[in-house]
Amino acid sequence: MNSSKIKNIIIRMFHVHKHYGSQKALVDVTIDIKKKEFLFITGPSGAGKSTLLKLLYLGEKVTSGQIIIDGMNLARISPKRIPILRRKCGIIFQDYKLIPDKTVFENLALVPEAAGDRKQLIEKKVRFALKTVEMENKRNSYPPRLSGGEQQRIAVARAIIGRPKIIIADEPTGSLDPKSAGTIISLLKKTHNNGTTMIVATHDKALIQEIGGRVILLNKGYLVSSYIL
Repeated sequence: MNSSKIKNIIIRMFHVHKHYGSQKALVDVTIDIKKKEFLFITGPSGAGKSTLLKLLYLGEKVTSGQIIIDGMNLARISPKRIPILRRKCGIIFQDYKLIPDKTVFENLALVPEAAGDRKQLIEKKVRFALKTVEMENKRNSYPPRLSGGEQQRIAVARAIIGRPKIIIADEPTGSLDPKSAGTIISLLKKTHNNGTTMIVATHDKALIQEIGGRVILLNKGYLVSSYIL
């Protein structure tokens, strides 16, 4: 691969294996993901979709193989550089993972606080993120008081607040009704159009059809096909 093509790639996975004891979750997976690409990872339950995403944000470590994200080799990354890697990635979970006894504002503020931002900038970033997901009126609400769709919009706001290069989303519409799912689809499209690389694991065929892009199909841990819609 020539140097210009390599420069256009933000994530490289080389012969990645992930085992849990004798169970093989991923087997010899090799993928290049381009900057600003919208990539879907799909396949049946147990295919390895969530495992692959966890490897990207160091929620899990590979059994063998290598992953390079924006020039950072995850096999060799020092503990001090892990926060730098995670600032490159915003993460959206199916079950939101909001802190229930913190307000929406406090949940979102955790990201810029961890980055060392000053109070005034934190306020500005939270306000912008809430405006982006049209949830400005919920800044003082607690997550348990919000609907599932509203909580997922806050989860999207948390993912984008640091303006990461990459968004990783694990079944972002899986727990939502069709109307709420449509809202999340629109937000993902909007974020991608702003230049963010999007990696979405999903069973949702409507989501894939609505957005389009490259689709990676996993089955029993193997990458069985790759195609573009």
